Amino acid sequence: MTLDSYSALWYDTAMLKIRLQRVGRKNDSAFRVVLTDSKNSTKSGKFKEILGSYNLKSGEVIFKKDRISYWISNGAQTSATVHNFLVHQKVVEGKKKNVLSKKSPTKARKELKKA
Repeated sequence: MTLDSYSALWYDTAMLKIRLQRVGRKNDSAFRVVLTDSKNSTKSGKFKEILGSYNLKSGEVIFKKDRISYWISNGAQTSATVHNFLVHQKVVEGKKKNVLSKKSPTKARKELKKA
C-alpha cells in the first residue's frame, strides 16, 4: 500500500459533519449549511458540498432536503444547531438538542469551607 492510497483511504473514512459556516459582512451575518470533514475548522472555508443557507436578518432557512437525507444516511453527523433546524423543518424526526452550555451545580458554603 503506497502512501497516496493510504491517505485516500483515510480521507474516505473520515467523519463528515453538516454544520453552519458564517458568510456575509460584519454585523450582517448569514450562514451556509455545508458538508465538511470534522477535522476542518469552522473558519477554514473547506467544504465538500453546500447543502443550504440561513439568513439571520430575514429568518429565511433553505435546505436541499434530498442531499441532506442522502448524506445523513451515509453516516454524516449534524451539529446541534443544524439538527434543531432540520427537526423544525421536519427533514429529520426526533427531539431538539440543547445547544446552550451546561452550568455546573453550585456548591454550598459549608462544602467549600470543608475543602
